[in-house]
Amino acid sequence: MIAKSLPSSQKYQDIVKPNSQKLNLQIRQEMIFRYLVEIVNKWPPEDVLREFKRLFIDCLDFGSSDIIPAIHGISFINDEHEFRNTIKRCCYILVNNWASKRKHKYIQELINLFAEYSNIELNYPPDLNLYKCWLQKFVISNDYEELKLFAYKYDDTKKVHWSNRYSAYLLVAQSFDVNNPQEQQEAAANLSKQMKDTFKFELAMYIARSQSAASNVSRYSNPSILGDDVLRLIKIIVVKKGIFSYENLANIFLKQTQNQTLKEFKESIQKYLFYSINQELVKVFRHNLTDKLSSWNIDHDEELINKHLLLRSCNRIVDCLTTENGREPSLLFVALLSQGHPLTLVIILLKIILICQNSRSHLEIRIANLISYYEAYSEDECQWLINFIEFFNITFAIYAENIEYNLIKMKENDKNYDSQLNLDTYRVFSQIRENTQKL
Repeated sequence: MIAKSLPSSQKYQDIVKPNSQKLNLQIRQEMIFRYLVEIVNKWPPEDVLREFKRLFIDCLDFGSSDIIPAIHGISFINDEHEFRNTIKRCCYILVNNWASKRKHKYIQELINLFAEYSNIELNYPPDLNLYKCWLQKFVISNDYEELKLFAYKYDDTKKVHWSNRYSAYLLVAQSFDVNNPQEQQEAAANLSKQMKDTFKFELAMYIARSQSAASNVSRYSNPSILGDDVLRLIKIIVVKKGIFSYENLANIFLKQTQNQTLKEFKESIQKYLFYSINQELVKVFRHNLTDKLSSWNIDHDEELINKHLLLRSCNRIVDCLTTENGREPSLLFVALLSQGHPLTLVIILLKIILICQNSRSHLEIRIANLISYYEAYSEDECQWLINFIEFFNITFAIYAENIEYNLIKMKENDKNYDSQLNLDTYRVFSQIRENTQKL
């Protein structure tokens, strides 16, 4: 299919001629965006890819009279920032459409179009060389790395970087970045949710099959990298359910603090978070967290706690426990994980989210920040961080909105049974639950 054979495409070519003085930059960009929306909904993906390549890549290879009209599609852009934003938004228009139709292989092919031009020769006329430079810089930019996340899930490559396993968090960060095009934010939010839902389902199925002698465990792979230890970890987490469950403690805390001032709340939340934690670890927390909270937002200390202050307080504590500047890890984060307490940190973060569900996106963005900080290191060097993320994934899957885990005692007559130690006498059961709130 050739673009100039369609009336809409020909009309588009007429509109964006560079000698047209009637249209400004924004209008011309919008015409390109609308054109791509039109063809991606009407044309086969193969033809859309060819047209995209013609408009944004082949047009840089000046020399064919058949390609000259396509040059006008981008030649009106004389600013690198606008050039990059235009290409980004066009990419995500295609990504969104193909992802919604499960045509995932074409997302990979779109990404591959740019990879082929990562080392293009710059021996063309000066005006076209400029665009080639901009294209090269796009291919080596973080924008292109973010685009590649949308193909990772469907990539057949076995050996991938360790950080790619946790793309769901990097996608959350993309979805809340207001500097990204709306199409990118939507695509990132959708794929992140899909990846989380897949993890929860695969974990539930793996646990069910691994405890059944009649089942073929190989039918459902373990979505974590913890091996068979994941079953014991889940038992340790689920055993806390019941009257003293984290959900019940969170509800009690919210009721007890609803009439407190912010200053009083700062004290109360530390007691709540550190409840039932090893006292040696509490000292580590107290030494670092108390000073940070007491000096934070003191102008509002006498105000009664409300939803706004609750959110800000929880986000502030999340920062103290992960990364305070969105780049380097915080002292508390390093102290806890370096001493081998990833589950303790995960449980504290869970308790924060249970009292303020709106802080979850902020928490996941902070995890994305940590992944970005450590991605330059090898998997062996980051094993302690990887363990933390694995524990986090499993814990939040257990307390997620649509799957409930429970322990059932299988050896009623075991006289030596100890509910806290002999977890082998228990089996984990999961079931779908309806009409529940998301964390």
